Amino acid sequence: MRELDRIDLKILDVLQRDGRISMTDLAERVNLSATPCSERVRRLEREGVIMGYYARVNPTALGKNLLVFLEIKLSAKSDDVFEKVKKELSYVPEVMECHLVSGDFDYLIKARLPEMNKYRQLLGEILKRLPGSAESRSYVVMEEIKETLYLAVDR
Repeated sequence: MRELDRIDLKILDVLQRDGRISMTDLAERVNLSATPCSERVRRLEREGVIMGYYARVNPTALGKNLLVFLEIKLSAKSDDVFEKVKKELSYVPEVMECHLVSGDFDYLIKARLPEMNKYRQLLGEILKRLPGSAESRSYVVMEEIKETLYLAVDR
């Protein structure tokens, strides 16, 4: 991936804040004409710097009122085990994020569900499907203070 210049960084900053901005308005905000601005955006998309555009949906509107973080510790660790975990958790729709982490536990999982009963079922399914899961710890979110996809752009 090539180095981003200050105009690329400005484009990324503006698009993160308003992904629905018109190309004309974006060009104006970054002090370019529309064609070079469009070309830069397409290049950033092609190079994988811009990975997509999303609508941020209120979880409550879909009845997903429960946010839970789950730590899982495996009893056995190998490349095959890590691949199996990756494969198994990729297909669980309630799992929004899954990270292999360092520390006392191996995986940190973020899930959204309608209620605690559904989480109990999900936890049982996850532990049953994962190879060598030895221990788990759950954290139910009582209040969401901050959640964002915005990455600070250093200029």
